[in-house]
Amino acid sequence: MPLSRRALLATTGAALLLGAAPPAVARPRPATATTIRQIPLQGAVNVRDLGGYVTYDGARVRHGLAYRGDHLAKLTDADLTTLAGLGLGTVVDLRIPLEVGYDGADRLPAGPVPVARPVTDHGLFGQLMAAISSRDPVRQEEMLGGDRAAAFMREVYRTFVTDPANRAALAATLRDLADPRRGPLLLHCTSGKDRTGWTSWLLLTLLGVPAASARADYLASNTFRAANDARVREGLKQGGLMQNPDLIVPLQEVRDDYLDTALDQVRTSYGSLFRYVSVGLGLEPRELAALRERLVPGA
Repeated sequence: MPLSRRALLATTGAALLLGAAPPAVARPRPATATTIRQIPLQGAVNVRDLGGYVTYDGARVRHGLAYRGDHLAKLTDADLTTLAGLGLGTVVDLRIPLEVGYDGADRLPAGPVPVARPVTDHGLFGQLMAAISSRDPVRQEEMLGGDRAAAFMREVYRTFVTDPANRAALAATLRDLADPRRGPLLLHCTSGKDRTGWTSWLLLTLLGVPAASARADYLASNTFRAANDARVREGLKQGGLMQNPDLIVPLQEVRDDYLDTALDQVRTSYGSLFRYVSVGLGLEPRELAALRERLVPGA
């Protein structure tokens, strides 16, 4: 029998979703600093373990079960060996077909089951490619200058909440993470920062990870991607494709503003994160309990 809403509220993560304080019986211990565990690869820069975060009730998210990353099409043979060592059961690719066609399909070791689960980027990839390939600085300024690039990113984040297909894909991924038959799971998109970032933020929040820690994990993509993104901009300039490659910085970064835009849309569309999860994503209390039971020891 599914848990009642009253029973669901007895869990720390659900209480936090509703804006309530953690239950008095689960008074949190001081959280220790979490060092993000990056998976060092040559062909991808933003692959990391989502484990290690301390929850409100003093537990710690398990390592080795949930991973996030950027696309895996350029992995080297050495990378495949590293990835094989993770014992992955499932790799969920959130890229749309246009992105897969451009960068290539994931290169994976034997073992993990690849799952194509596109989450729309609201046309971002196609428009960016069109702007760059035009080699026209005036057109590029018109498309990306001022606040236009950042505004486009905010619209992308709204679709995580408003688009039914996106919600279905996110819900399916969270269900997979709750399913022990799937084995360890890695989810990724192209850069591993927006679609992957929102899904990872949501996962950590559902597990009862404090807001500051979940946001820090989201923002960490800027650190892991900085050198690679700078090389991309320099390559665009040296190749004569863009006179001002800094126009794409808002598209390369994650920002508090982007995450807050999605959260504002949650409040507008559903009133609370709990309703977004339960109504928008259709996740039942028993599924949320299973997610926490699998990924948080002692849940």
